[in-house]
Amino acid sequence: MTQTTARIKKNGMDFEILVDLDEALKFKKGESASPGLEIDRVFSDLKKGFKAAEDDLEVAFGTTDANEIAKIIVKQGEVLTDQAHRDEEKEKKMKQVIDFLATNASDPQSGRPHTPERIKSALEQAHVNIKNVPVENQIKEIIEALNSIIPIKIQTKKFKITIPAIQTGKAYGVVAQYKEKEEWLNNGDLEVILSIPSGIVIDFFEKLNGVTHGSAISEEIKE
Repeated sequence: MTQTTARIKKNGMDFEILVDLDEALKFKKGESASPGLEIDRVFSDLKKGFKAAEDDLEVAFGTTDANEIAKIIVKQGEVLTDQAHRDEEKEKKMKQVIDFLATNASDPQSGRPHTPERIKSALEQAHVNIKNVPVENQIKEIIEALNSIIPIKIQTKKFKITIPAIQTGKAYGVVAQYKEKEEWLNNGDLEVILSIPSGIVIDFFEKLNGVTHGSAISEEIKE
């Protein structure tokens, strides 16, 4: 069990709580119902032991309930992590990128996939900064960096998808990162041409069908 500080600034005031690191991070990711509050108290300065005034809590959070406030602080604020944890998360994200590229990318000259070892070496040589965001959200810039070291291209499948007007607000964020072309039709529907990495096609359509309730019409474009 590792204890750490979670903090937030609201209305110009600082609020801090003591939490269990693992539980707080699970809650922040939506994987737990508990924010991991260790002490039933909210502080203005945890290290100095200065307790936050109840009036300030009411103004900033609309409640003085420490557990409810903890949920807001952990979800919306910052959970401080130690170097060991940051290194572990970085290693996990590196593995996700390597696995993704080993599955979805190849040498465009030979058509053969790159080995995980070669991909890892190229990532290190190119000094690629892997961010703590989903792999597919940063893959374009990673590929651009790797191309200075090895010839590499993502294997993709192309689709034409028509999204009903009533669903475009929620669906646009799902399709935007893979979009090659878009056209807004006269009835408000959105027609897009997408190029999606082959290995995540199933996951993509699960997300799209989830936000459109299965109402989007798709057609694979054979090249």
